[in-house]
Amino acid sequence: MEKEKELNNFNHSVNIIERKNILITGVKKVDSFDNEEFLVETIMGYLVLKGEELELVKLDTLQGTVTIKGFVKSFDYLDDNTKKEKEGSIFNRLFK
Repeated sequence: MEKEKELNNFNHSVNIIERKNILITGVKKVDSFDNEEFLVETIMGYLVLKGEELELVKLDTLQGTVTIKGFVKSFDYLDDNTKKEKEGSIFNRLFK
């Protein structure tokens, strides 16, 4: 419960510098990631970041931040139904 209260105090932001360095704040957890896609739960909802050669640089669970490097093609916020469909497609790709 205490950790949940701490997360609610964070602001949420997405900073993309030159489409290759990404800093996300207000992160609750990273659900899944690979070199083409990250699925991140933030205090403002689920965020999907797509790109090329994406790499997790730093995950700070106490501060609620994630740093990613790689070439960014897009990012999008999902609602709960879309997230479930997206998780299914990630697992489908892994087990093809």
